[in-house]
Amino acid sequence: MRVLTVNAGSSSLKVAVVVDEVVESTYDGLPTTAPEVEAVGHRIVHGGTEFVGPVVIDDQVENRLRALTDLAPLHQPKSLSALEAAHRLLPDVPHVACFDTAFHATMPAAASTYALPKQWREQWPIRRFGFHGLSHSWSTYRTRQLLPQARRLVICHLGAGASVTAVLDGESVDTTMGFTPLDGLVMATRCGSLDPGLVTWLEDHAGLSAREVTDALEHRSGLLGLSGSADMAEILTRSDPEARLAVEVYLHRLAAAIGAMTASLGGIDALVFTGGVGERSAEIRQRCCERLGHLGVDLDIALNADARPDCSVAATDATGQILVIAAHEELEIARLVEAILGRR
Repeated sequence: MRVLTVNAGSSSLKVAVVVDEVVESTYDGLPTTAPEVEAVGHRIVHGGTEFVGPVVIDDQVENRLRALTDLAPLHQPKSLSALEAAHRLLPDVPHVACFDTAFHATMPAAASTYALPKQWREQWPIRRFGFHGLSHSWSTYRTRQLLPQARRLVICHLGAGASVTAVLDGESVDTTMGFTPLDGLVMATRCGSLDPGLVTWLEDHAGLSAREVTDALEHRSGLLGLSGSADMAEILTRSDPEARLAVEVYLHRLAAAIGAMTASLGGIDALVFTGGVGERSAEIRQRCCERLGHLGVDLDIALNADARPDCSVAATDATGQILVIAAHEELEIARLVEAILGRR
């Protein structure tokens, strides 16, 4: 099946034609001439509590997606604009919404529920949604192809945004991101997990508005706030105290998150690295795994240094596997489109 995949990020629009899990062509933005495809798949960041799987888009679905904009104000408007443009380009083929939150809809209540007043939880859609679901889902699919016996996976999506997910028998059971993509790991410009009391203190005592705090936590924190750079590859070339601290904080949070996800699973069969940093930084993989020996994670330094996804970098006597998997959200979108249209 020929599928056009549309991945609208906060600052980019990646488009590809996918045929049978192979990327045939890519575009920076929508092509000016309509390609010959049978369907279009759209990455939509937030599906709220309603959309827990891919859905064919009609006017009613599109209206419901617009109503979710407040939950993802940076991404949802861009996705909807791309949807409108793609509809104009290809009005006669089905368009399918594929959600970053949907993969995590399988999390049990213990993992998805906040300990907040019942009235709040009933009145508003407050829960731990989780994100990067398309990437985590693809990594799960590829890992199960490579390691069919591996039931307990800890998947680290490490890019500008970053999250770790616990996967049991192909389903997400816990993840580090919560109600928004701010939660969890230290990221390029996002702070990761933070004491909510700090936010209220900044508003009450530092005179900062909610908008000012949000802007700082989203755009001026993380690696950028710690080192002055949001680029992990650049930071790793430096030896100044700020750069060293940024890497140490990043690794501390990452190793702790992997331990927490392993606890959610009751053990680990495979640790997976994906995303720009996860795929390309042998140093981050090695320094992270050095902290995880108690989990049976043992990395082969030579294999790791020469890793080319998709591959194993585990030592031969390791009790758990370590994989480096290429992130392919476009292939996952195409898989979901084909599945919902019944053509697999």
